[in-house]
Amino acid sequence: MPGQTDGLRVNPADETIGIGGFTVRFLVTGSESGGSVAAFELAVPAALRLPAPAHSHDHYEETIYGIEGTLVWTVEGKAIDVGPGQALCIPRGAVHRFDNNASADAKALCVITPAAIGPDYFRETFALLKAGGPPDKAKLLEIMRRHGLTPALPPT
Repeated sequence: MPGQTDGLRVNPADETIGIGGFTVRFLVTGSESGGSVAAFELAVPAALRLPAPAHSHDHYEETIYGIEGTLVWTVEGKAIDVGPGQALCIPRGAVHRFDNNASADAKALCVITPAAIGPDYFRETFALLKAGGPPDKAKLLEIMRRHGLTPALPPT
């Protein structure tokens, strides 16, 4: 149909959010895709352990594609290395987290379908991390829940 391609452009979201080399670079958000998909590039410095707890999400799948380095994704208790050229689809409801256990930086493309999470979650989370000192865990959990992530309960 005429006119449907007028607003098309590469990386329409074009926003990088982060701290200390740990960044999320949004490429496409739900507002650019009619809610069908969000895509962002995740850059993780060497030896970084994710500050947020393991979590799940009931409203979207998350597919990870390794670009450089290797991230260890722990999904339902199983550690899975994802390196360059490898993809991992994390189904809805699966408890997961990631870490960079290597001595090299890593980069991955994350695709969320449908686009149930966007830059606001990362803006709020990184703002909390930038506050200095250990992050306020109660506030971090509140941010996660508000954006559709369900923190995993610690083992008893």
